[in-house]
Amino acid sequence: MSLALYAEDPPSRAVEAGQIRATLAVFRAQPVRGRAVVLECGGESAGYAFLVSFWSNELGGEISIIDEIYIRAAWRGRGFGSMLLASLESDRTLWPTLPVAFELEVSPDNVRAAALYERLGFRAKRNRTMRRLRDGA
Repeated sequence: MSLALYAEDPPSRAVEAGQIRATLAVFRAQPVRGRAVVLECGGESAGYAFLVSFWSNELGGEISIIDEIYIRAAWRGRGFGSMLLASLESDRTLWPTLPVAFELEVSPDNVRAAALYERLGFRAKRNRTMRRLRDGA
């Protein structure tokens, strides 16, 4: 499903299957670094999310970054994305304490997803996110 996400919404740098496997291996070996959550409906995988958590001094608690979230096309528009996001807030097994905030990114062209996130209470942050890649990374 992660490859399907990147096929539908191409990133600035290509993501390959080996990279996804490496992420999942790190999550399995070091759960404090992140979690993969699968949305199952009727025994079928309908979607997933990759979660990465960190402590925020500013907010005084854990922030969960929803690094990736994806719902398969056949399951979209039926409330499953909302259900997956709601379960992240209520699931007491993902992190030692519930996060004080959830964050995610959405592509400017993904108007439908942005509208869903706004309906669920997500808002643009005041500060702009910036990134500098290391040479060769």
